[in-house]
Amino acid sequence: QVQLLESGGGLVQAGGSLRLSCAGTRRTLSWYAMAWFRQAPGKEREFVLGTSRDGGMTKYADSVKGRFTVSRENAKNTVYLQMNSVKPEDTAVYYCAASTYGGVPITQSAYGDWGQGTQVTVSS
Repeated sequence: QVQLLESGGGLVQAGGSLRLSCAGTRRTLSWYAMAWFRQAPGKEREFVLGTSRDGGMTKYADSVKGRFTVSRENAKNTVYLQMNSVKPEDTAVYYCAASTYGGVPITQSAYGDWGQGTQVTVSS
């Protein structure tokens, strides 16, 4: 089981940028497909984007395509979510998650390990 800790959330103005980090302990994150999910107030948690174990495949939700990217820094056992051109509708708690499945699963049930979440608030 891998432990995940997100950081980097906060308040950002619309049009700005923010980078979230997800640091792993106990296990190497390169063994896992990694994804970011988010949950806005009153809404269900949804898939944002994810990357396969080797980084060769990435999937994005349509709402963030062209604005958000995901990357890995294996030396630091960390995965990043780079958020650019943020919008008020990006306001949510963001979670990173790890999956032992191949490819990039988009369903929550495929992810067995989750971080505690970090709040991102975008002001208009």
